Amino acid sequence: MAYLGERMYSCFSTLFNWTQTHIVVVSGSGPNACGHTILNAGQFYFHIDGFREYPWYFSESGYRRYLKENGKKELFRRRVRVTNPSRAQEKLEELSADKWTWGGAVHNCVTYVEEILKAGGSDESLFSNCPVRWK
Repeated sequence: MAYLGERMYSCFSTLFNWTQTHIVVVSGSGPNACGHTILNAGQFYFHIDGFREYPWYFSESGYRRYLKENGKKELFRRRVRVTNPSRAQEKLEELSADKWTWGGAVHNCVTYVEEILKAGGSDESLFSNCPVRWK
């Protein structure tokens, strides 16, 4: 099985670097022409993948491994402003405690990232659940 990251059951004891936050969009898998959305906060990346799975995380080197082993390409990344880093971290912790159920266009990788950013006070609007259209 290709590398998806490390399982994210809870956050680490230190606050992530939310001053360096990006939405990262990579190419999709199989028939997914919309791409895949990943949240980058400092040196860590967070995403969901699977129909009912815990979230995943990886470091910068893990991100490069993820791209290579899954045959993905980074399509673009966009910096976002998080005004309440502790709330973003709390939401990430909350979402990490349970399995994420994929729900097609209404509960997917985009809504995972969106929930964390919204909790962190970001005014970033994700416009569409098809991230390749954001660029």
